[in-house]
Amino acid sequence: MSAFRLQALSLNLLLSTACAQAQAAPFQVEEASIAQIHDAIRSGATSCKGVVEAYLARARAYNGICTALLTPDGADVAPAFGMRRAGAVLKFPTRTVKASSLLPDLDQYRGLPLDYGRMEATVSDPSVMQQMGMRVGMANAGQVNALETLNLRGERSVTCKGRFDAHPSSGPLPADAPKICEEFRRQPDALERAAELDAQYGRKPDLNKLPLYCVTVAIKDVYDTRDMRSTANNDVNFAMDAPPRDATLIARLRDKGAIIYAKSVAHEFNGGPGDPGGAAKPKTNLVNGGQAFGSWSGQACNPYDTERVTRGSSGGSGAAIGANLATIGICEQSGASCQGPGSRNGVATLLTTKGLLPDNGGIGYQWFNDRAGVHALHLADTVRVLDAVKDAEQGYFDPHDPFTAVPQALLPPQPYSRYVVASGAGKPLKGMRIAILREHMVKKTANHVAISDQIDREIKTVLRDQLGAELVETVTAGYPDDPEVANVQFSFNDALAEILPRLMPEIFTRRDKKGELYFAVPGHDVTSYDYLKALSRHQAPLTDKINMVNFAGFAALPCQNSLCADLRFDIDRYLAERGDARVRDWPSWVANAKFREDESRAGAENWISFKGHFDEGKSERLARSYVARLALEKMMRENRIDAFVHPENTVPTPKILGPNVGSISLDGITPFFQIPRVVVPAGMTQTVVEPVYVLNKDRSDYESALPPDARPGKLAKPMPIAITFFAGQGAEPTLIRIGTAYEAATHHRQPPPDFGPVKH
Repeated sequence: MSAFRLQALSLNLLLSTACAQAQAAPFQVEEASIAQIHDAIRSGATSCKGVVEAYLARARAYNGICTALLTPDGADVAPAFGMRRAGAVLKFPTRTVKASSLLPDLDQYRGLPLDYGRMEATVSDPSVMQQMGMRVGMANAGQVNALETLNLRGERSVTCKGRFDAHPSSGPLPADAPKICEEFRRQPDALERAAELDAQYGRKPDLNKLPLYCVTVAIKDVYDTRDMRSTANNDVNFAMDAPPRDATLIARLRDKGAIIYAKSVAHEFNGGPGDPGGAAKPKTNLVNGGQAFGSWSGQACNPYDTERVTRGSSGGSGAAIGANLATIGICEQSGASCQGPGSRNGVATLLTTKGLLPDNGGIGYQWFNDRAGVHALHLADTVRVLDAVKDAEQGYFDPHDPFTAVPQALLPPQPYSRYVVASGAGKPLKGMRIAILREHMVKKTANHVAISDQIDREIKTVLRDQLGAELVETVTAGYPDDPEVANVQFSFNDALAEILPRLMPEIFTRRDKKGELYFAVPGHDVTSYDYLKALSRHQAPLTDKINMVNFAGFAALPCQNSLCADLRFDIDRYLAERGDARVRDWPSWVANAKFREDESRAGAENWISFKGHFDEGKSERLARSYVARLALEKMMRENRIDAFVHPENTVPTPKILGPNVGSISLDGITPFFQIPRVVVPAGMTQTVVEPVYVLNKDRSDYESALPPDARPGKLAKPMPIAITFFAGQGAEPTLIRIGTAYEAATHHRQPPPDFGPVKH
């Protein structure tokens, strides 16, 4: 036998062995894209049920409790057990953390009694316990608590739990089962739905009809799901905790083949019920209560460091996708509650023009700046979801959501996936002009430096040098003019100077609590007619106190409710549609609920007596949104800007219940302007100056501060950071092109090392 023939036989043998090994290896859902899942099903490497089972295995391994109670003495508490998830009952840690290790000078504290951590029975199910009060993330917990409810028979509803959700084939329900459970149990759970799809399609799914075939979706609990408990993560005792109908977005996901798999942990009512003011006052103080958690399912933890926050009210969605507990997450954003969890959990985020994705069927503030968003490992998969939920007849319009009546001209003639850039080679962004928003890169403290500088390098080396985009930058106080980047020649304030005197002249007469004019300019009477004329023609200056970032609230007309929204109206309207026998309106909700902290309880009670349904400030907020968007679009046209770029946040991810200094608020741009945004992983950071708590001047509360003369140190574990792009209404194609080109050029997504493949 010739040496050549022997070599060929050996090569064939090696290839055959490799193929056999590849075929024998089970398909791993970790880091799998939608396309890879579809390929695996079509090749026979897995089935739809196999995909769901793989995610369930990960839920059993990683979706447990990750926080410990903060108590006065740090003493152990009695063993306690929670809800059933993925077939197992949650077990809470008995060890607690002594409060003085986090809160100094407790003997000098003079505020409301501290809301120390404790275990309490829930009102929804007294057999189920939950952590209440202050808690901290546990180091190396190996758990994330990201999924609140899994769509599994017997555990997907409290009303119809256990035997009350037995499969119809098992015979009659127990005599004490609520009557509604007979109808509820006829709905397949996630595994049964996957088996139905396997039986119907096998290895040949119709991806034209079902583009989201077997895509497992975790949904923020603010959105209604007819086959899972829906309570906005509040511990409330509905007569039937699963609503009768899906939110429109969820229904469309189902129709396109998705597996409605789980509800993700979230902040109650998105950002909490708020407080319109009234007689009810909080009786205890939960220090730093703004972090996202709820009374029903607790606090989610960051998979990259379980001591740290997931950030934002959609934190469970970000953590679930970041830890590979589902393929897609449906989040919700009123301020930064989709993009923040996307950024801090290493996943991509797509937020569309307001009204492009239906937002009805949600519990909480369903206002003009609220919107649904999509989390995925990569931006291209969020785009797949956006294309898939377009209805064949109605498009993106939903008769139940007036905001979806967007002009048809804002929608592209072809699918959004056509704008995905698959490769970063060949300067795919050549000809595009991207503006760096320096307002979000100001180095206010030592904690703002590292990420701001890192994203600045990414913008220049990737967007400009590698991908070919032209850069310009905004000019703002506190950030030095960059000689490498040209300045914009017509600013957002220049546009406001032209627009405000015409559309909102009354704003120049407004005064702050000290009686001083908000818009005062030395040497000018800003309340005069002559000033308005001069300003509109750029012959007089506009105050430098206003900018793109703070315009949403600067000199705003105050409402009786500081949010200028109306939770009472939104909830009452929602409950009238839901038709629950026990929770019929907001007063009956409050009567049957427990809230995550006493401040929320007080606010919820004040909403009962709220009378500000006709407050004038509401209409002004909508008018201001229009003015802001008009100014932004004019600025973009004047400077030929295609999109803006900046770091999603420049402050290192804080610890759960920990102090946080200088977090940059993003509430005032894309949600308020009703414009689209994408967020893409931009690498990792390990630099931090860990802040500390200090007592305020009157010792009534704790404030966050940086230690005196503290120098940057090193995080115990690297944490994800993100770059973000936004543009005007209908600019999704542009943002998809930029975001996917950046993603293809960098591949910055890194899976969390502590949440790898499950060992079988």
